[in-house]
Amino acid sequence: MWRHGCRVNDSETPRPEPGLEVRSYFVRGRNALLTRADFGELYVDYYLHQGQLGAQHEPAHDGLLKQALATVTLHAAARPWSESIAWTIHFREPLLNLFVAADNRLGTVIGQLFTEDVKDDGRQLFVADVVRERADSRRSAVEFTGGDVFRAVEQYYVQSEQRPARFFQYGPEDFVFLSAQPQCDLAWLEGLDDAAMLTLDHTEELSLLETRYYRWECGCTQVRMFAVLAQVMRADPEGLFGTEPALRMSCPRCGARHTITREALEAYVSGE
Repeated sequence: MWRHGCRVNDSETPRPEPGLEVRSYFVRGRNALLTRADFGELYVDYYLHQGQLGAQHEPAHDGLLKQALATVTLHAAARPWSESIAWTIHFREPLLNLFVAADNRLGTVIGQLFTEDVKDDGRQLFVADVVRERADSRRSAVEFTGGDVFRAVEQYYVQSEQRPARFFQYGPEDFVFLSAQPQCDLAWLEGLDDAAMLTLDHTEELSLLETRYYRWECGCTQVRMFAVLAQVMRADPEGLFGTEPALRMSCPRCGARHTITREALEAYVSGE
């Protein structure tokens, strides 16, 4: 259904390790950017990670997280190479928080969901953090309606990005994202449905712009956990460890568990 091609116009961009392939196309005559991928490979790595943690989400929750992983990846592939993106999505029904992040510089994607100690404050919130090299980070927060990740991201685009965007899913692992570019044919974009998307390759002229690669990877290490705990260790080591020689903590990005000994943390703080 989709045209394939080689990477173009990226001689000066970073080249992360191969992984999930995301292709970007320009829809000629419509002035829209299309990114698409089959997320089967990334989802396998996600489930392997869950198995290592001994965790298993409810099917409905798991589906929301997989949608969020797909949307943040396709969104990232439509953004500059120098950006990294993190989204936190708070749902009321079901009551949970999703966290997903994509780093274009490293070609990595990560995410997890939270169902414990999630407060219902009467609204659903989409929070986007963007970091770009040699530039200040920025945060956007918008309220959204409904219980669907696609609609949440589309509402974020309208309110924060100030332009429409559409997401489509053809199967459990195949996703497509379209975002408006300057002078976009908005009536065409907003009128697209699943049937129109199935024939888009035949009805529209798609020009391949580039191919990017992403893989499931957090990068959390004990050293990074040390950096998180160092300030508390300097201020109140007894409050941190009590009488225990070690503590266990989970990475807030991927949930991986790390054992931190008091001796190792003391050595890290002394080394600073």
